[in-house]
Amino acid sequence: MDFNTVVTGITNTNGKFAEAAQHRLDSLTKPQGSLGRLEEFAKQLVAIMETPMPELDRKVVFTFAGDHGVADEGVSAFPKEVTPQMVLNFINGGAGINVLARHAGAEVVVVDIGVDHDFGGLQNERFFSRKVVSGTKNMRRGPAMTNAEARKCIETGIEIANVYAEKGYKIFGTGDMGIANTTPSSAITNVLTGVSVEDITGRGTGINDDAWTNKVQVIKDAIAINRPDASNPVDVLAKIGGTEIGGIAGLVLGAAANKIPVVIDGFISTAGALIAYDINAKTKDYMFASHMSQEIGHRAMLDKIGLRPILDLDLRLGEGTGAALAMLLIDAGLKIYKEMATFEEAAVSEQND
Repeated sequence: MDFNTVVTGITNTNGKFAEAAQHRLDSLTKPQGSLGRLEEFAKQLVAIMETPMPELDRKVVFTFAGDHGVADEGVSAFPKEVTPQMVLNFINGGAGINVLARHAGAEVVVVDIGVDHDFGGLQNERFFSRKVVSGTKNMRRGPAMTNAEARKCIETGIEIANVYAEKGYKIFGTGDMGIANTTPSSAITNVLTGVSVEDITGRGTGINDDAWTNKVQVIKDAIAINRPDASNPVDVLAKIGGTEIGGIAGLVLGAAANKIPVVIDGFISTAGALIAYDINAKTKDYMFASHMSQEIGHRAMLDKIGLRPILDLDLRLGEGTGAALAMLLIDAGLKIYKEMATFEEAAVSEQND
């Protein structure tokens, strides 16, 4: 499925399946609604997957990696060399996402969509080489990408969603890696939500006050120079975005087109999800917001999409760590729905009218 086919083919989730799921939830041996959001998760899964008894037996978190020219402006506490070093750490299974994904029963797939490093033909089941550019350009000096490159990033995410849908994976998680990527994410947040730069720019990897002040100015300069069109999310992605953000946007679009639930990680992943939402708002039906990031701009994006985070654990690592953790609770909701006895099955008296 190409970009246009995917975008035009996305539909809202099926209300009849949601109604049937609610009926079953209300017949389980508990006061109605007493398991709160666990019930919500199960109902959403049934509506997305259009089956009365969904399975989540194959889970995967995609960690999209890309470098950013704006790192040259001193907006991160770490040098850009960390991006390829962490990619290798992901592949070797030693990062936070690897630990939490194993705990959640999910695989981790790393996608080099824009790392400024030659991995020497590396290709295995944990790593996809889909490099669109070797790092974006410095958005303070001009557009981060061309429109064609931004579109290619989105199409890459769609392609990966299609491949893993065909393989039979039942739920996707999003993740990211890219030094300085909170800067383009903050810029996207400002343009697409209208919240001031100061109110949506956080500390990223842990920068000090002077670096934060510089980061705010860099974002303002990038927006002023590039003048991204808020009504055109691909233009926004191209001018002030990043390759991994585009890949995540494409993955969300592809997940929705394939009727697969997608668990959105934190700040950077939500920037990608917001791009997807602004391309087609029906994608919201397929998203789970895993957690509330410590990055202060995260809430503005979640509010714009209309998503309520599952967890609030002061996380700010990225990689897909929040998505892996949330998968555990989404899975728990589904198990309640499928395995808990109904009043009739357990021969338990229902509440009085």
